[in-house]
Amino acid sequence: MRAVLADLSVPRYLLTAVAPRAGRMLSLRDDLPVPALPDAPGWLLLRPELAGICGSDVAVAHAKSSVVLSAFYSAREQILGHEIVAVDESTGERFAVDPVISCVHRGFEPCRSCRDGHPYVCERFDQPGVTGCRSPTQGFDAALGGGWGEYVVAHRSQLHPVGAVPSRRAVLAEPASIALHAALRWRRTGDRAVVIGPGTIGLLTVAALRRLHPGLDITVVGPGALRETTGADRALDSGPHVVEALAELHGGRVIRPRLTKVPILEQGVDVVFDCVARPQTIDLGLHLLRPTGTLVLVGGAGRQRVDWSLVWNRQLTVQGTVNSGPEETLGGRTTMSQIVEWLADPSYPVDGLVTHTFVLPEWRAALATAAAGPPAVKVTLRPNPGLPLIA
Repeated sequence: MRAVLADLSVPRYLLTAVAPRAGRMLSLRDDLPVPALPDAPGWLLLRPELAGICGSDVAVAHAKSSVVLSAFYSAREQILGHEIVAVDESTGERFAVDPVISCVHRGFEPCRSCRDGHPYVCERFDQPGVTGCRSPTQGFDAALGGGWGEYVVAHRSQLHPVGAVPSRRAVLAEPASIALHAALRWRRTGDRAVVIGPGTIGLLTVAALRRLHPGLDITVVGPGALRETTGADRALDSGPHVVEALAELHGGRVIRPRLTKVPILEQGVDVVFDCVARPQTIDLGLHLLRPTGTLVLVGGAGRQRVDWSLVWNRQLTVQGTVNSGPEETLGGRTTMSQIVEWLADPSYPVDGLVTHTFVLPEWRAALATAAAGPPAVKVTLRPNPGLPLIA
């Protein structure tokens, strides 16, 4: 089987961290075994039609992943790619793949998190069971394959039929389900939201918020093209001036601390979704929130040095979010199920988010394009060029 294989041995990882060149741990291989079906019912062998490149994939390639989170992703050999639309060649049916691997897939009785309806934080993430997979999701262990390979194994419970949904929409199902999961972390308590980061997750978070709350005032913050295409009311470039701009728009007051660059927005916004999660963006989000507001950290992880004083002073809520899964507000349905329905609706505004597509031998160029950011948004790989893309 042909696939891009990541070898995360400690020497390779440390060498890449010291001399950051994408691909030092990654290589295109033509001799890999096709992933084996687990010895349990319900597993299928699929051929990926299109697979996205996520920020976490770029972090792996550049040895920038959180050292703490290496405990959760312990497989030495990984076939990346967890944003997948794939085909069952025996039937021709097309699926969006939910990559979360929980107790039910591993063949275990449910852990507490799974029992409580949170399989996306399954507590047996490192116990492979029947799957052989030592990670919370597919795309971080070669055992079940990944989207950056010619074959991937998945359980029927992970598969969401997409019918004739265009390939470049269907491949967005996984990141869009994460964005919807994040949007649902906020129980609406006001009328103003800010989304920081106009990348894939940020734009899809805007799209989810707009579907959930048609009258919500949404500002997207950050550089890049396509910033307003998914439903934001306005787009602002990054920086401390965002505080003044929103004060002028909404009538808030600007308070200026001594010896700091970023002012505070009194009468600030109700929620900030930070889809970048770097020190500058977290700091900006805290300065934009009204007292008792909510900061939702979406799709990024790492050690950050931030002054958290405003969390205490203004009694803010900081909410982390990861992956996707069942939701009480969706009647127990998963966010992936809901997203697949939205993707089938042409009015769900995500056309154009897939800006680049490469074949597997071009994986280095694909990674470089994804890492460079705007004008690229979602960069994808096409592992099986013989499979037609649905337009």
